[in-house]
Amino acid sequence: MTKHLYLSLMPEALVVSHLSPEEFGAYYAVGSEGKTQGQAAFFELEDSFRHPQFPLDEAFGRCLPHPDGRPKRSVYVAVYRVVEHVPIDAIKRLYLTTKDGRTLGIDRAADLPEEAGGLHLYHEVAPLHPLVVSTLGPSAFHEFLMRGARNLAVPALCWAELRLGELATDPEGGEIRDLPYENIDHLRSCLSQLKTKSVTTKIVDRLHPSSFSYRVIKNGIFYGTREGLAFFALPSATALKADHYHWWRSANM
Repeated sequence: MTKHLYLSLMPEALVVSHLSPEEFGAYYAVGSEGKTQGQAAFFELEDSFRHPQFPLDEAFGRCLPHPDGRPKRSVYVAVYRVVEHVPIDAIKRLYLTTKDGRTLGIDRAADLPEEAGGLHLYHEVAPLHPLVVSTLGPSAFHEFLMRGARNLAVPALCWAELRLGELATDPEGGEIRDLPYENIDHLRSCLSQLKTKSVTTKIVDRLHPSSFSYRVIKNGIFYGTREGLAFFALPSATALKADHYHWWRSANM
């Protein structure tokens, strides 16, 4: 059986499995006694990836079919400080799984998204997961995270940019429309403070859960290390509805 190496982001873990990405996503979202229901987001890594931090050869050796021939669903390699040791060039593809187990594969984009004006809302996914607003676009935000003040910098981070709609340019008076965020008055206040204070970022919710609504992703998922920044562009709503209808419908439920 083929063995796959996955970097789970919700929760953070490094896992060897016989399951294909689609099977692994369904197993992680709905098929595990330890996690009965919930989203899954993970990268498939090159199976040649090795790092002194992880006993990967041992884990691959333990990934054996069950005596009755059933595939081994998971061999956990690590559940702590994983992201910081995985370089961008080890990543093959990103997968986003809805809470009912439908999985969408996303390739790395050739370019970063064009910088747009206005304010930004970032959901940090792993290893940290606060909700943050910023005046910085994704590239500048990456630089801030990797090379900022010593007590704020991180060695690696995966995050998503979320939609703000009219709030990106008019925090106080912009229409909410279909934005589903809780405590919208607090979000407005945080965005407004970026315009009146000499700060570039502000935490909206430091205890925000790692899972989030895929339908509010503005452009895609970012994976940044001190060596570089990778971008995985979510297809447009029109493309998702046409080409990945069941995933799109599930993500919008």
